[in-house]
Amino acid sequence: MSEAAKWYVIHTYSGYENKVAQNIEKVVENRKLHELIQEVRVPTEKAEEITDGKTKEVERKTYPGYVLVKMVMNDDSWYVVRNTRGCTGFVGPASEPTPLSEEEVQKLFGVEVSTVSVDFKVGDNVRISGTAMDGFIGVVQNINLDDRSVDLLVSMFGRETPTTLPISQVVRVED
Repeated sequence: MSEAAKWYVIHTYSGYENKVAQNIEKVVENRKLHELIQEVRVPTEKAEEITDGKTKEVERKTYPGYVLVKMVMNDDSWYVVRNTRGCTGFVGPASEPTPLSEEEVQKLFGVEVSTVSVDFKVGDNVRISGTAMDGFIGVVQNINLDDRSVDLLVSMFGRETPTTLPISQVVRVED
């Protein structure tokens, strides 16, 4: 084999990323093209979503609408990928397939990123749960996703009291 496989990015219809990846893998299997198309990935990340004080881990697409393919670029491999249902083309100037650089590949696969999302924002009223201040209502002043805490202004005994709590001990109050 003279040419080394490189990573390419293909654009898909939004929501079709997994289907496109499965279809490419199925064609590779059926036509025995393992040397040409070596790997297909939908970039995802693990994230924590905190809703109503409950934390759950979800996997979400890092780049919706894109699939990564490690392949040797030639007419056959280009044709297979380009004519996969749901695929709208390769990413590159004038839809010319452009391989990712080593740095880009390292950035995509080298580090696993974990993010946190919350169902409230600065200015929202929240109820405190699971602490000595259980049931008190506070106003969100600041959300610190890095250390997973939230700064609140809590009205206690007629006075505004600033406090910092873990995100998991705060539940958004429905308006």
